[in-house]
Amino acid sequence: MSGDADAREENIDRIDRWLAGRLAEMPDIPNLSRSRLKNLILEGRVSCGDATITDPSGTVKPGQTYRVDIPPPEPAEPEAEEIPLSVVYEDDDLIVVNKQAGLVVHPAPGSWDGTLVNALLAHCGGSLSGIGGVKRPGIVHRIDKDTSGLMVVAKRDDAHQGLVVQFAAHTIERCYQAVVRGVPTKSRDRIEGPIGRSQRNRKKMAVTATGKPAVTHYKILERFGMKAALVECRLETGRTHQIRVHLANIGHALIGDPLYGRSNKASDPEPIRTFSRQALHAAVLGFEHPISHEMLRFESPLPADMDLLLDGLRDNPE
Repeated sequence: MSGDADAREENIDRIDRWLAGRLAEMPDIPNLSRSRLKNLILEGRVSCGDATITDPSGTVKPGQTYRVDIPPPEPAEPEAEEIPLSVVYEDDDLIVVNKQAGLVVHPAPGSWDGTLVNALLAHCGGSLSGIGGVKRPGIVHRIDKDTSGLMVVAKRDDAHQGLVVQFAAHTIERCYQAVVRGVPTKSRDRIEGPIGRSQRNRKKMAVTATGKPAVTHYKILERFGMKAALVECRLETGRTHQIRVHLANIGHALIGDPLYGRSNKASDPEPIRTFSRQALHAAVLGFEHPISHEMLRFESPLPADMDLLLDGLRDNPE
């Protein structure tokens, strides 16, 4: 759907604010907030003649016609799907699952179905917290699509709120195991570096002065010559892609990481060359039960593909 708006001379204003007002006057156009118009502009969906408008704060030019390309609406609510779900713990308040690699956590553009949320809806029915909204019922935290391991999901709103408080206070125990390229110089260390959106590639995060504070503690669990190491990472904060960004920033990207590592080469040992996802697993999750206040701690062994990777590296130590 698209809408055209003509700028009259008396309407000199910011483009996003002016468009929101003009489109609200058109009965056949969906009601769009100013913030929604701003996002459409940033997505390149607003044009004037042959020029794409990219600055929401730009000034409206009298006599010009602006075209807004309005994408079709997203699905209103995710649907229950019978997807295999590995349940580690469950009670009336929450559920802990062991997410398999390749499973997206919640619906998003390009992945409207086949997600963990779809699986949870089938397993839990309507008993998921609504605080996260219709597309993220019960979701308190996330791990990346190609990261495996433990996640806690809230089934009641009060449980959700209690878990959010613990995540914000950094009292949740989160321990990951990762296989990295090369061997870090220090056997254990604290990596501190603020993380924000990369200015060179908007799909990536980066250590940047304008980012949010981020701290990762690591220790080496096993070395494979000088070509790789198994490391344990404990999160003090929980930024997007934090472990992947921090380890890449010290020169030891995860094996198989397509975003922060380098592409596999023919010269790589076969175990590394054939591993097809980032070698990262959420191995430990510990927290205080938000309702009973019992201390809970769960451990998840490495999945089969990471075990095979380690076996291959042990067999080829050089």
